[in-house]
Amino acid sequence: MKLIVLTENCAGSGFFAEHGLSYIIEYKDDKILFDTGHSDIFIKNAKILGIDIQKEINTVILSHGHWDHGNGLQYIDNKTLITHPGVFIKRFRKNDNSNIGLKLSKNDFEQKFKLILKKEPYYISDNIVFLGQIPRLNDYESKTTLFLDELGKPDFVIDDSAIAVIQNNELIVITGCSHSGVCNIIEYARKVTGINKIKTVIGGFHLKHKNRQTKDTVNFLKKYDIAKIYPSHCTEFPALVAFYEHFNIEQLKTGMILNF
Repeated sequence: MKLIVLTENCAGSGFFAEHGLSYIIEYKDDKILFDTGHSDIFIKNAKILGIDIQKEINTVILSHGHWDHGNGLQYIDNKTLITHPGVFIKRFRKNDNSNIGLKLSKNDFEQKFKLILKKEPYYISDNIVFLGQIPRLNDYESKTTLFLDELGKPDFVIDDSAIAVIQNNELIVITGCSHSGVCNIIEYARKVTGINKIKTVIGGFHLKHKNRQTKDTVNFLKKYDIAKIYPSHCTEFPALVAFYEHFNIEQLKTGMILNF
């Protein structure tokens, strides 16, 4: 499997960066775009790598309905888009009421894409599964939120999802922002696939502090003896320090190509 980093918060040499996330996942005959960031930077970085997104990608996965993961969708069309049906709601930050939802409306999405809306796990191929709505079962993840929905109620981003890639009876788990909790995501990936061994976890972990949640997440990941861990995007510096101390992590940058 190959994962290409098109959008990340940190720029690789010769590449652009922004606050956002976008990966290309290549495995066997599948070539999937996972999130798009919030501008056309994912397209620009792909071109630097010799990839034409519009011509080469047919399937797109949107991990959840936040601007920094989905507003880049306005720059592509005529593709199959797989996501949770809850991505289209209006959503805002509590502190300043700024809009953090998607720029395009549901009607826009219906005009531009073939939509596959799933709360349940959805197998894109024999080896790649969109996990759908993640059960939130532990006592340390997804317990507070800084967001409000269109009704002014707390928004816990129930549409937050991820994908699991099955390779040699092991899982590679790829997250967008982990609003549902990266540990909850891993446990659900194991349940859905029936595979217990986790080879790699990569993506946004949405951890901000060196607090109980970060410590419990570190202990959880240690328990499963995961070979490679790549916290990125919305994982802020104090949490990254904790991961570096325990796992000697590598910082993700745009333009990186990871082979598994």
